Amino acid sequence: MERDPASNQLKNYKNAHQSPEQVTTASGKPYENASRAALTAGARGPVLMQDLELVDELAHFARERIPERPVHAKGAGAFGYFEVTHDITKYCKAKIFEKIGKQTPMAIRYSTAVGSLGSADTVRDVHGFALKFYTEEGNFDIAGFDAPIFFLRDPMLFVSFLHVLKKNPETNLIDYDKFWDFMSLRPETIHHLTMMYSDRGIPYGYRHMDGFGVHAFKMVNAKNEAVYAKFHFKTDQGTKNFTTEEAAIVQSEDLDWFNRDLYNAIARGNYPTWTAYIQVMTMDQAEKYVNNPFDLTKVWPHKEYPLIQFGKYTLNRNPSNYFAQVEQIAMSPSNLVPGIEPSPDRIFHARLFAYNDTQRHRLGANFYMIPVNCPFHAKARSNMRDGPMCVDDNKGGAPNYSPNSFNGLFDDATGTGTRHKLSGTVDVARYEVGNEDNFTQCGVFYRKVLSEKEKESLVNNIAKDLVKAQDFIQERQIENFSKADQNYGTRVRAAINQIKMNNGIKPCMDMAKL
Repeated sequence: MERDPASNQLKNYKNAHQSPEQVTTASGKPYENASRAALTAGARGPVLMQDLELVDELAHFARERIPERPVHAKGAGAFGYFEVTHDITKYCKAKIFEKIGKQTPMAIRYSTAVGSLGSADTVRDVHGFALKFYTEEGNFDIAGFDAPIFFLRDPMLFVSFLHVLKKNPETNLIDYDKFWDFMSLRPETIHHLTMMYSDRGIPYGYRHMDGFGVHAFKMVNAKNEAVYAKFHFKTDQGTKNFTTEEAAIVQSEDLDWFNRDLYNAIARGNYPTWTAYIQVMTMDQAEKYVNNPFDLTKVWPHKEYPLIQFGKYTLNRNPSNYFAQVEQIAMSPSNLVPGIEPSPDRIFHARLFAYNDTQRHRLGANFYMIPVNCPFHAKARSNMRDGPMCVDDNKGGAPNYSPNSFNGLFDDATGTGTRHKLSGTVDVARYEVGNEDNFTQCGVFYRKVLSEKEKESLVNNIAKDLVKAQDFIQERQIENFSKADQNYGTRVRAAINQIKMNNGIKPCMDMAKL
């Protein structure tokens, strides 16, 4: 049977390294133990604590794992380059976009959202899509998803939402009551929920998945003129998805199908590519927009804000070590470059803090010194010092404060940022965000985007999970579907009732008809 490149990794390593090297301790001392046996008192005696080689190996093994990411723990990564294909300098002064043909090295990490490190790839889930561009102005990261929207529009709900996705704290099992209870009580989730339960919910591997920056960014040009923009990355391999039944078959045979597919394609020289686009909204358009333009539960319609092509990226190199280059890669929305700034998007603002904070927890205060996170095309200069795992010269004897009179670091007096324009008097308050229009765009997606076959898959996928929740939760969620489109709600109810009848359970009644 023909073996794929992933299966032949050790064979390929042997071919590339013609002779083995002497094993040493971590400090470089050659092992004196040719038999690889522990130091004991006699042939059958106890192990001695003076066996420092054994102690070092055991102590290091107990510390090999770092905390896994609280979400998006299971992932795959690769490296490649981004190339500018169309001029967008009238929108953005970032040097990464400065001329057609310019190439910038980059890294990517894909992930599922809910599962832990050992979970299956082929589950119905939100899929992470994070890019790191190593530009000469510093690293620029875009952390997004496989959908152009998100479940929520306010970060205060974010932790509760993540708890809903995780297992019940007592049973340690997926709890459909809590999942559907939260979703039905927060109807702004319905748009992303519908996309996730459609055929788009299980991609046919990461190579066939589109990616979206989701958030609106503020782009600033050389004249200090600003617009808002959203990033889109369309797969050139063509979008393709698993059905629920196909995914179950693959899952029974290979938990790491997505990772294996990406690795093998790159190893065989079949380099996947994505075409990059932006949507642009002017400041004036944002002021007059019918909805909040920074509401993550909604898209910017392409008819009003068409896609503008600006580049392409190619993945042409696999990681040489998964832990060093994928598990330790630290994506952060706060990694921005001159010309690209945050918009007033609330969840974007929360992610600016949360991502760096979790990296400090997982990897330490100096996580940016890890090679895969190092801005190697730009020289990082700051007054930050010390901390665990400081592996450079710690800025030597340079002054660690600014301003200073001793040729230490200085601040750019000109400034590079722009100001947000806020109209009227701004009140500081906790504004309720759940009562906006939650249903219109979801209804459009259901009626105009999905084919009849895709609608049938969507309804059946939802019914199989929603039927596991209590009846009153089912009723509330069906009402939400009906508000998006009456046919949507009616079909979900019928599918649930069919499942119940097949299992001898009393059907769900349409309360509106009683």
